[in-house]
Amino acid sequence: PSTTIKFQIPNSELITLKIYNILGEEVATLVAIKLNPGNHSYHFDGKNLASGVYYYQLVAGEYRDVKKMVLIR
Repeated sequence: PSTTIKFQIPNSELITLKIYNILGEEVATLVAIKLNPGNHSYHFDGKNLASGVYYYQLVAGEYRDVKKMVLIR
């Protein structure tokens, strides 16, 4: 029950990458630091979470994106 989340940023930005459950409750913070421009990847291990639908949110400056993922154990 793990995955790698990859993203690219064009400028040096404060980045937050968080995981939320279906109720909108935060279950993990993978990143909360300033990153340099380029490609980045972070490993998410959901072994302590129940199977189900989760969302991850990437915030970089003014940019915000949310994607859905399904955790199957």
